[in-house]
Amino acid sequence: MLGASGATLAPFLDGVRISLHILAATIWVGGQIALAGVVPKLRAFGSEATKAVANQFAKLAWPAFGVLVITGFWNYFEVAKVKPSSQWMAVFSIKMFFVIASGVGAFFHARSKSKAGLAIWGSVAGTGAIVALVLGVFIAG
Repeated sequence: MLGASGATLAPFLDGVRISLHILAATIWVGGQIALAGVVPKLRAFGSEATKAVANQFAKLAWPAFGVLVITGFWNYFEVAKVKPSSQWMAVFSIKMFFVIASGVGAFFHARSKSKAGLAIWGSVAGTGAIVALVLGVFIAG
C-alpha cells in the first residue's frame, strides 16, 4: 500500500531502470495499440497519410524498443544476482521469445508491400508486444 508505515522506496538506480523500461514499453506496446485503432480512420485520407503517421511513429518506437532491450538486460542482470528460480527463468525465456517476435514482426511489417504481409507482420508485432508485456508483469514479482 502506498504510504503505508514501514514501506520503503526502491533504490534510486532501480527506480530509474524500471521507470525507463516502463516508459519504453508504453511507447512500443501502447503505440502499436493506438495505431491499430487510428489506422482505419487514417486510410480515409489516403495511403500516404497512413504511411506518414507510421513513419513518424517509427521514429519514437524503434528507440523505445532499443531502450526496452537495454533496460531488459539490465533488469535481468539485477535479478540474476539473487539466483532466480527455474520458473522465473522459464517465463523470462518465453518473454524473450515474444520480445524478439515483436521486433521481427515490426521490422517486416515496415517493409511489407502487400496487405497480407502488413496484416500478418503487424499481428506478430502487436501480439508479441502484448504477450511480452504481460509476462513482464509476472516476472516483475
